[in-house]
Amino acid sequence: MAYQKTLKNKVTFTGVGLHTGKDTTITLRPAEAGTGVVFHRVDMVPPVSIEAVAANVVNTRLSTTIGKDGAVVSTIEHLMASLRGCGIDNAHVDINGPEVPIMDGSAAPFVAAINEAGIRTLSKSRKYLVVRKPVTIEDGDKKATIIPSRYFRVSFDMQFDHPAVRSQFKSVKLNEDAFVRDYAAARTFGFLAEVEYLKANGLARGGSLENAVVIGDNGVINEEGLRFDDEFVRHKILDAIGDTYLAGYHIIGHVKATKSGHDLNHKLVTELLKRTDCWKLMEFTEKDAPSAPFQLALPELTWSEA
Repeated sequence: MAYQKTLKNKVTFTGVGLHTGKDTTITLRPAEAGTGVVFHRVDMVPPVSIEAVAANVVNTRLSTTIGKDGAVVSTIEHLMASLRGCGIDNAHVDINGPEVPIMDGSAAPFVAAINEAGIRTLSKSRKYLVVRKPVTIEDGDKKATIIPSRYFRVSFDMQFDHPAVRSQFKSVKLNEDAFVRDYAAARTFGFLAEVEYLKANGLARGGSLENAVVIGDNGVINEEGLRFDDEFVRHKILDAIGDTYLAGYHIIGHVKATKSGHDLNHKLVTELLKRTDCWKLMEFTEKDAPSAPFQLALPELTWSEA
């Protein structure tokens, strides 16, 4: 775990964009150490490359969108969560349109693609962004905080005034197995009235019961029901994992969110990166490596500032 990781081989898949309603093809390719995650709009002439970092976020309405030189790629959060969840530091993402396909509304198809490609360990050590002081962003009754922790942990307090959802809370110390088993399959969700409004305004053109959990007045209208009793808050945690990976590093800290979404997640990462007194980049020796990419017992590691 002391070393960065990439894909062994390239893998290609196609799906419909949630908001554009258009089919999009993505190819994930291996990348050298230190590359990070880079999206390439290969349908443009010349192709435009966009690094998946917070500085390139241009829109957080309904999803997270990155952009550069007139090109954008939206709805990247589930793919980013999958890369983080599988411990991938470096990857090229070739895409022939402006939106990552929604697939089944979760991260599971992306995890399957990564597993199909395989994972390769590189010879360069991984740098971790270790939180040293708390950082908080608030917007009315919404709040997102990151505090020091020995692990990467996410706690989410979700509150809706709806009989099918109401309040859900979950706090998790994540590792790769837990991500794949308990969070990757959690689907995006929306209320029927909101979905109808979005479609009437030219959005959610690709949205359907095939790729989202839809909540009506009396509950979930999908015939198969929920994959987890608390699938809604699990998906919120999934989104937070993807959005915080735009810090550009594996974060070691505890993200605590109340009613947060893509916008507040992004603002938290941006504020954290700006507050350079609140974190340090660090790496550790291979002999002290933990057993999972999300867990670092800081006092027991041999650290050096990166």
